[in-house]
Amino acid sequence: MIDHAHDLASVRDATDRLLTAVGKLDNASVTESSRLPGWTRGHVLAHLARNADALVNVLAGRPMYVSGEARDADIERDAPRPLDDQLADVRESAARFQATGAAPADWSRTVELRNGVTDSASRVPFRRWIEVELHHVDLGIGYELEDLPAEFTARETGFLADRFTGHPDVPPTRLTDGTHAWRTGREADAPEVTVTGTPADLLGWLAGRREGPALAVTGGALPVLPPL
Repeated sequence: MIDHAHDLASVRDATDRLLTAVGKLDNASVTESSRLPGWTRGHVLAHLARNADALVNVLAGRPMYVSGEARDADIERDAPRPLDDQLADVRESAARFQATGAAPADWSRTVELRNGVTDSASRVPFRRWIEVELHHVDLGIGYELEDLPAEFTARETGFLADRFTGHPDVPPTRLTDGTHAWRTGREADAPEVTVTGTPADLLGWLAGRREGPALAVTGGALPVLPPL
């Protein structure tokens, strides 16, 4: 059962960690490259702010973004701003998201995200939690996949495994960190490949943040995952 109130609290805590860490930077640091190709840290922060507002739109029944082009243009517009402006925008947009999440609502309803993707409203706070945690790592300022909360890492690994389940280009695969196990890839009676690694390495591979050299693979080669 998804607990949206718990996830909203987790989003708030993750956002506080990010704002504290980013607050130690300076204007020059914001213009430096992030770990995402073609994006500075300013791009990542601008995206986080605009994503919060986009998810407010989703919960309000409005289109997530006016268009893909408008989304990209907003990020490019906001990326060069100085640190104080970035911090204020992330903080204020996060507060708008929290206020929307605190309003009485039918959390069992279906909402629409980008590109026709639909989900339960109750999962939107978790989707925001994903954005905040993974993009904190993407900033490259000392917060690593190993620093993510254990609950988040396990849930996001399961979320991504579900995303690739049934994909024709991914072989039937068993994933395990030695404690938890997941299935993904094409449907089959038994997995063809087993991928074993630490929670951080498994998540990094599934989320496209690590190529997987630290993972142990039996039954074949490490599957090539399609873009998220």
